[in-house]
Amino acid sequence: MQTEDSESSTHFIQDIIEEDLNTLKFDGRVHTRFPPEPNGYLHIGHAKSICLNFGLAAQYSGKCNLRFDDTNPSKEEEEYVKAILEDVRWLGFDWGDRLYYSSEYFDQLYQYAVRLIEKGKAYVDALSPEQIREYRGTLTEPGRNSPHRDRSVEENLELFERMQAGKFAEGERVLRAKIDMTSGNLNLRDPVLYRVLKAVHHRTGDKWCIYPMYDFTHGQSDSLEQITHSICTLEFEDHRPLYDWFLKELDIYRPQQIEFARLNLNYTVLSKRKLLQLVQEGHVSGWNDPRMPTLSGMRRRGYPPAAIRDFCERIGVAKSNSTIDFALLEHCVREDLNKTAPRVMAVVRPLRVVIENYPEDQVEELIAENNPEDPGAGSRKIPFSRVLYIERDDFMEDPPKKFFRLAPGREVRLKHAYIIKCERVIKDEKTGEVVELRCTYDPETKSGSSLEGRKVKGTLHWLSQPHAQPAEVRLYNHLFLKENPADEKECPELSSSLNPDSLEVVKDGFIEPFLVDAVASDRFQFLRLGYFCVDKEDSAPGAPVFNRTVTLRDTWAKISKKST
Repeated sequence: MQTEDSESSTHFIQDIIEEDLNTLKFDGRVHTRFPPEPNGYLHIGHAKSICLNFGLAAQYSGKCNLRFDDTNPSKEEEEYVKAILEDVRWLGFDWGDRLYYSSEYFDQLYQYAVRLIEKGKAYVDALSPEQIREYRGTLTEPGRNSPHRDRSVEENLELFERMQAGKFAEGERVLRAKIDMTSGNLNLRDPVLYRVLKAVHHRTGDKWCIYPMYDFTHGQSDSLEQITHSICTLEFEDHRPLYDWFLKELDIYRPQQIEFARLNLNYTVLSKRKLLQLVQEGHVSGWNDPRMPTLSGMRRRGYPPAAIRDFCERIGVAKSNSTIDFALLEHCVREDLNKTAPRVMAVVRPLRVVIENYPEDQVEELIAENNPEDPGAGSRKIPFSRVLYIERDDFMEDPPKKFFRLAPGREVRLKHAYIIKCERVIKDEKTGEVVELRCTYDPETKSGSSLEGRKVKGTLHWLSQPHAQPAEVRLYNHLFLKENPADEKECPELSSSLNPDSLEVVKDGFIEPFLVDAVASDRFQFLRLGYFCVDKEDSAPGAPVFNRTVTLRDTWAKISKKST
């Protein structure tokens, strides 16, 4: 499992492109494409392909198209098209005037199919889908020819025209390539090129009732767009001979297909089918749920696009599949946010503190730096008063030896403020729960004063109770408990590996006064708590909701170890 920069990975695709440039194979051009199917939202695996295709085009002063392979109207929606466009832009890439749809080529693809029929390289088959699978054979047994394989060209042309005219029901006829039913590559055993599908297409409406299969579409679309390097994931390696066969038999421009290893992340599923299952079964609130590995989910959670690009660069490009540790992605997010996120104070689980020797009617404005990593970020004023909130977890009545936060008789420093000492503990008379701490402060220890350097072992964040503003805070963790939830042998039921603690909603958190005006997608570091982002869906003016983007340290390894 990879957990750090993959500098040793050979970027073999760059080697191929540079050799092609040296030999002028494509007249010195580099033209790639990113071809999503609009049947779901993009996820972090797609980000690797986006960064690779657009990145290579930029590196070699080339072009990259964005093309929707929209050949299956029964699963495609305009919602997905809009989401994909937004995601690619958000990730930082621009396709310029090169936005295409495979559906734009349906007329040309139909003519290509007719050309194959005329050459005796395609035929209309009446076998049922079940019979086609049976006749196909197995990896160890050759397939059998369909009884309809030797129809005449004229008969096939007539039948294909009738298919296009809607004369057959779904599953009643298909158009198949005539290649080799004994081939060791199952993809060459007379694959289906067209099927009857009486569905309304999101762009062409009901013009067509037959639709080309993906294998017949993407190579010819690449050719029509003059793509030089058609970069696919490894599962398409066995499809390359078919890709090349179509181009050769049609005698059209031939791009070069190159395969690379797809992204696999632990504690994550990157299957659109399984992600759709999570949405449909209500395990998440939608495709953009912040626990989802979709780009829209990561954007809502607060992941910066620069961090995702950095992650894709670090994992490299390889020929063999491997699994990347999710901790590396979180590391990239922390690195980016550490440089850019303003530091603020928030209290998620408040415990009331009264400083008994501080004047009741006094309010001080203390100076707090916004980001120690960025001197240009400046500072802000924060109010300090007699009554404060601290985190409940920052107090223990009977602390263990290495607990350096607040306890009876113990001193701590309040960040940007004073040293305080816990003098008394107030408890609920009925439950015994600690409800308030009575403390004193040393006025000589104000941050920035000559006695600031007085040593205490703990520093706590805090808020002035009269000035603190209420806020909802959502604490996100991994969606899955199992390291490989996509393994159907290990996790036959996807829901069985879900983490019941993947989301904790805290309704009674508090934030600094100015944060009440934070707007959607603003990112902050809540001191000692983690990085947070204003939720763009559920926040309202004056009532922000904060999503935890990532913790300050990786605590997941300890949590998952306890659960196994």
